[in-house]
Amino acid sequence: MTTNTIRRLLLALMLFPGFSLIAQEIALPTDYLSTDFHKSRRQAFKEKLPPNSVAVIFANPVRNRANDVDYIYHQDPNFYYLTGYKEPHSMVILFSEPQMGPNGEMYDEVLFAQSRNAREEMWTGRRLGPDRAGEVLDIAQVLDHSAFKEADINFTAFDKVWFPQFHNDVRDTRSEADLYDLINQFRSKAGIPEDFNPRKHAIHQQIRESTPDYYQNLAEEIFRATRWDPGLKDDPVIQEFIGAGSVESRKKIAASIPKSNLDPQGLTNVMKQLREIKSGEELKLLRKAVSISCVGQIEVMKAMRPEMSETEIQGIHEFVFKKYGAEYEGYPSIVGAGYNGCILHYIENNRPSVDGDLVLMDLGAEYHGYTADVTRTIPANGKFTEEQKLIYNIVLEAQDAGIAACQPGGSMRAPHLAAKEVIDRRLAELGIIKEGESHNYFPHGTSHYVGLDVHDPGTGGPLQAGSVITVEPGIYIPAGSPCDEKWWNIAVRIEDDILITETGHENLSALAPRTVEAIEQMMAQKSVLENLSLPDLDKQ
Repeated sequence: MTTNTIRRLLLALMLFPGFSLIAQEIALPTDYLSTDFHKSRRQAFKEKLPPNSVAVIFANPVRNRANDVDYIYHQDPNFYYLTGYKEPHSMVILFSEPQMGPNGEMYDEVLFAQSRNAREEMWTGRRLGPDRAGEVLDIAQVLDHSAFKEADINFTAFDKVWFPQFHNDVRDTRSEADLYDLINQFRSKAGIPEDFNPRKHAIHQQIRESTPDYYQNLAEEIFRATRWDPGLKDDPVIQEFIGAGSVESRKKIAASIPKSNLDPQGLTNVMKQLREIKSGEELKLLRKAVSISCVGQIEVMKAMRPEMSETEIQGIHEFVFKKYGAEYEGYPSIVGAGYNGCILHYIENNRPSVDGDLVLMDLGAEYHGYTADVTRTIPANGKFTEEQKLIYNIVLEAQDAGIAACQPGGSMRAPHLAAKEVIDRRLAELGIIKEGESHNYFPHGTSHYVGLDVHDPGTGGPLQAGSVITVEPGIYIPAGSPCDEKWWNIAVRIEDDILITETGHENLSALAPRTVEAIEQMMAQKSVLENLSLPDLDKQ
């Protein structure tokens, strides 16, 4: 049978309506989030929409790696959370009240899904198509994405139009209904100017809607914002409001700002509220991602040898991820030995040998969309030196204090403050810093939310049962630091994923050893990779 004949047969099969159904429903994992989960999330979202409002959410763009090769596609987490749809070049629109369609049907949600295309699917994978998407995802109305161009949706008639901030990494393809076209068509329909600046727009509307008794406070808030966003200083309205000398002057400025229904912030704010608290379904997947990551740490502890490269260590972690069915890493893997561990987001991982240094390993498996974030720091030769042990135990004590501060109703900042107090006190006791001295040995925060994103959105308010946060203190002493040289190039970070419960907390990543004794004992065990021997390619 010739290659062309095989291709024609495949094409004919893909044109058969049942082909996609058979292929997708027989061979895929069965533990994805349920359709009911996504449907409930859309309903919860719609209930938070203001009256007479609409929200528009887009799929992620296809991002180019080099030439004609793209990165593996990863759906926008908000879009996936609300729909379960994993394909690009699509958008979903959610309404606060039911809308009437052209045939008299009522709907309050519509997904514009990617078209079926047999030839493209042969190369890049099967698509649901609008008909199957509506059935599989249980979305009230699904249309082909090409239909949005002529869709009769008058966005100017809504009091609020929520939409995400646009970025400049969306490519224009040959398709007439790709993401590039969908965004531009929406911008035209909603009257979004080409030079639209979400930050400036939001401040303008704040000024317009503020009351005279709050003008001075608002002016001070805006002035502080200009310090970290210098672009705001170029806006004449903002500068006039800050510099106005009287309430009447500010009242005139506020009155001169036209009313707008465009709101690029409302969508973000609601998604922070919804995604902060994980459902039982989400926690099941998150637990799996965390457990996989812990096993990766354990297997590396067993396999670690001083002659290993950072890349090889990374490979063992990621092999374990794949072995358990994790589709991706939740973020670029960090494996930093010695001085490289002092670089907080070091991802080159190209040191040929880790020698006898500490190896900081910050890696997380992503399982069905949910990502872990687990860090362990271990000695390459299996035994901590005295200096390494002293610094490690400070970080461990700080982490214990941070975890203890993870209580429902407590401050999101409480773990950081608890950890920092320990680190500052213990570093002073060792003479690395003076008591009360500010330093850069612990330069980052201790906690962030985890979920569909490694840095998941959340309100930052009091900790709530059902949220999952990291507790990850660290000490990093690069060469040249103003302390005894014996501490140089020691870098330690210990990170665990902590579930806030009704009565306290649970360490989801406790499976991975975290004390000096437990790590050394694990590293003394035999590895399943011990007898793995590959050819020396340099001697071929």
